[in-house]
Amino acid sequence: MTSRETSIEIPLEELRQQRSAKWTAYPPDVIPAWIAQMDFRTAEPIKTALQEIVSQEDFGYPRREGQQPAVVLAQAFSEWMDKRFGWSADPALAVPVSDLAQAKFAAILAFSDPGDGIALQTPCYPPMLEAIRETGRRFIDNPLVDAGEGVTLDIDGLARAIDPGTRMILLCNPHNPTGRVFEEQELEALVALARRHDLVIVSDEIHQDLVYPGRRHMPLAALSAEAAKRTVTITSPAKSFNIPGLRCGVMHFGSQELKDRFHRRIPRRLLGQPGIAGMDAAITAWREGEPWLSQVLARLTEARAQFEAAVGTALPAVRWHAPEATYFAWLDCRDARLPTSAGDFFLKEARVAFSPGESFSPGYRDFVRVNFATSTAILQEIIARMGQALLRFAR
Repeated sequence: MTSRETSIEIPLEELRQQRSAKWTAYPPDVIPAWIAQMDFRTAEPIKTALQEIVSQEDFGYPRREGQQPAVVLAQAFSEWMDKRFGWSADPALAVPVSDLAQAKFAAILAFSDPGDGIALQTPCYPPMLEAIRETGRRFIDNPLVDAGEGVTLDIDGLARAIDPGTRMILLCNPHNPTGRVFEEQELEALVALARRHDLVIVSDEIHQDLVYPGRRHMPLAALSAEAAKRTVTITSPAKSFNIPGLRCGVMHFGSQELKDRFHRRIPRRLLGQPGIAGMDAAITAWREGEPWLSQVLARLTEARAQFEAAVGTALPAVRWHAPEATYFAWLDCRDARLPTSAGDFFLKEARVAFSPGESFSPGYRDFVRVNFATSTAILQEIIARMGQALLRFAR
């Protein structure tokens, strides 16, 4: 590893001084590898943008480039989508949001009524499950299929599960927690199904930039005009550029009709707007952050390989499919026959905190989601602790 690559890693002693949830939720003897936050230094252009706000005491009602900052944010988003994915996303159809979970709740409220069915591929990011249940909608579970070589969308199963009261499909692509990047043919089949039943698709694509060599992310709305007109894309630089606490993202509507329909139920003022720090950071990330992102992707590729080697040696009782995107390892610990849920076992016996599998769907207590976006040394310690705990139990 070169000095350029190691420069982004933050030493453990510095991480322990952070006040973030990741590094304060557990006692000091626990290594946190749960919440979606990377242990890497912030991109310099983003730091500079934030420092300028403070040095200029620029805390008044904001303007950027002679216009509302939301307009500049939408343009930066559109430029990034075109540059990274070849998608000409109309900036006029973008709405800024401070929280992507908020955006999901708002979309559900806009495009469905209490008791309506909403389909979701499980296991999945917990706030997506919460958004369905807490709005009084009916959860239609469409589990991903694992045929041994990775998970796939179960289009036939979804077709059977959908009923006349279904109004929406929630999609997470790249998928959290499995790290799957769905192929175009899978997405096209999903759109065809949505067309037959006149469903809106809300596609969370926040991990779109964290894709490994050999795979390519396709924005759902970029597939076709048919896909676009029924797709709400929700995304943010928060994960790619490690700035989740700055609270800034975008809802993009694939057509003006879809956007108008949304606002008939969700007034523009109800969503509020992100603060200027979040918007400046997001604009800067999309316009100046690509070199830093390339550096991070190189480190994540190494970390994924490091974990893959461990699964074959130090963790023989653990199964996984190497993620095609994200910085998560979705580990299947069923063969270890642990006495408790996998999350509880590793927290107690290895003093490592993972996201428990059952939080992604109730049937996954023998799984954990591991965040491997950390330094080589910390990841080595995580793997060693896991291996030792499994070895002690096997005896």
